[in-house]
Amino acid sequence: MEQVGAAALPAVIGGILVFAFLKGVDVFDTFLSGAGEGLHAAVRVLPTLIGLVLAVTMVERSGLLDLVCTLVSPGAKAVGVSPEIAPLALLRPITGSGSSAFSLSLLKRFGPDSETGKIASVLASSTETTFYAVSVYFGACRYKKLLYTVPAALLGDMTAIVFSVLTVKLLG
Repeated sequence: MEQVGAAALPAVIGGILVFAFLKGVDVFDTFLSGAGEGLHAAVRVLPTLIGLVLAVTMVERSGLLDLVCTLVSPGAKAVGVSPEIAPLALLRPITGSGSSAFSLSLLKRFGPDSETGKIASVLASSTETTFYAVSVYFGACRYKKLLYTVPAALLGDMTAIVFSVLTVKLLG
């Protein structure tokens, strides 16, 4: 089965090349044109990504995340949720890699079959890295009016957090 997976990508690329040849498409020129457009898009998005990385680093290093988690922990305990989930819920909209690393640490610490592990798994798979997505997509098209986008996306994340906990509590 592993060999089938390894052969799938070359087979798909080969199929595309054969199809393009049969249609008379100059594949190399088309590839170069697409690569150039991709490079221009990357250059347009780069300042936004640098700002996002800077903001994430500042939030983590300043202790703001720890402070917010400390403030949220009593509420989490009151509804019967492990307070260790709070950092994951706060990190997920900001950083994908940071939240993935934190999810993994929760799974190692509590186990994948624990309630905390289950909530972390459902939460990590049902939320979006909101600020990354907004910065990349809106930065690429140079759209700056985020009046409704960010609040609506964060409301979606909050809904996913609540339903992640409810799903595990009721079904897990």
